[in-house]
Amino acid sequence: MAKDFLKDVKDEYDVIVIGSGLAGLTSANVLAKAGHSVLLLEHHYQLGGLATWFKRKNGHIFDISLHGFPVGMIKSCRKYWSKEIADSIVPLKGIRFENPQFSIKTTFTREDFTNHLIEKFKIDPKTIEDFFATARKMNFFDDQGMTNRELFEKFFPGRDDVVRFLMEPITYANGSTLDDPAITYGIVFSNFMHKGVYTFQGGTDKLISMMKGELDKNGVDYRIRSLVEKIEISDDKKVTGVVVNGRRIGCKTIVSNSNIKSTILNLVGEEHFDADFVEDTKAIRLNNSSCQVYIGIKPGEKIDYCGDLLFHSEHNGFDSDAMLSMKVSSRTFSFYYPSTRPGSDRYVVVSSTNANYEDWASLSEEEYEAAKKDLCETTLDCLEQYVPGIREKVDHIEASTPCTFKHYTRHLKGSSFGTKFEGLKVSKELPEKIGGLFHAGSVGIIMSGWLGALNYGVIVSNDVDKYLTPFPVNA
Repeated sequence: MAKDFLKDVKDEYDVIVIGSGLAGLTSANVLAKAGHSVLLLEHHYQLGGLATWFKRKNGHIFDISLHGFPVGMIKSCRKYWSKEIADSIVPLKGIRFENPQFSIKTTFTREDFTNHLIEKFKIDPKTIEDFFATARKMNFFDDQGMTNRELFEKFFPGRDDVVRFLMEPITYANGSTLDDPAITYGIVFSNFMHKGVYTFQGGTDKLISMMKGELDKNGVDYRIRSLVEKIEISDDKKVTGVVVNGRRIGCKTIVSNSNIKSTILNLVGEEHFDADFVEDTKAIRLNNSSCQVYIGIKPGEKIDYCGDLLFHSEHNGFDSDAMLSMKVSSRTFSFYYPSTRPGSDRYVVVSSTNANYEDWASLSEEEYEAAKKDLCETTLDCLEQYVPGIREKVDHIEASTPCTFKHYTRHLKGSSFGTKFEGLKVSKELPEKIGGLFHAGSVGIIMSGWLGALNYGVIVSNDVDKYLTPFPVNA
């Protein structure tokens, strides 16, 4: 008999969380600690969403995606998860830019970036200070008419090299383009520029294991391989439950960590919303996706220190469209040394490239496999510049594409960077349309990444708690 992944699940919960990305995990944890009964449902065989990993022969463990985030992750994890999780967050010491315009090594702190802008790019210190001050002041309530292109032209007119230095890492991290609202850049950039880039020591597998321990301690009922097929809505526009693996489970509230468009149009159904809201939802643009190449180094082999993150490009100038091309000219290499996973002696390299879903989804099966093989080969050719003799050191290599992301995450078009900025407005308005229905996910670009997702999960869980425990009128 097939395993029943919903065995012993109750018929009713205060909260059902759909999806276990960091926003979903954090919402579940915060709400359980507040005393609510919580069921977390994940269709995949492990928790984490894009904060995940996989294992291969010879003991290789590959982390998915680029795991770099601002120092604020320490405070958020300490407050909403545990001190032990926060204590495992450590700074990345070496970040490199290698392209036709410049070669730079940086700690990615504001002080170091400022020094490079003054010494390497000859920018006036007052201009740099004004730029940082403008980015730091940006918030959701500002006029969002200014684009990234206009922001850079205001402070660094005609300086494509400066734009590349400031913009390229953020584009790799969340898919920002020069035509997106400047707020989508400013908030992320100013967060990173505080004290540099951090990562989780021990790998994503350790992080999710520690988070599962917190969920257990706080009484969250979480289930894998549990695909939510439908969100039930009453005649008076309130959530009543979900259908998961063919079974109905009731609830008072739902937090969807699924894509905002699939939540509204597929799980709920547009018939439950007014025409204007449906139109706004359909108008949300999905952000782009990624390709990654996972490279395992043979047991006993070593690679010299190349930095932690290496932004490599052969393209002459910053061009977000070129970064999406299947004819890859830009890659980010993440180097994982034994110190990344204390106790391990393995070296791993992960190459990430931004990509368009349509370019890969339109290929025949034969073309698709050939394109993946070519991606692996060209990635090794590129890596040879930094790790001489890399091919002799490798015992495992494989590639993922936007189609891979779609398969494992069920994100529409495999979007690994969520939606464009208009997705945030729809996400925030959802509880006004359906009572008890909330959304926490990667919307508006600035919510992409580990810190943004975690903090959005906190914001939404606070709204859910208020909905479940309103203050008495005569209190």
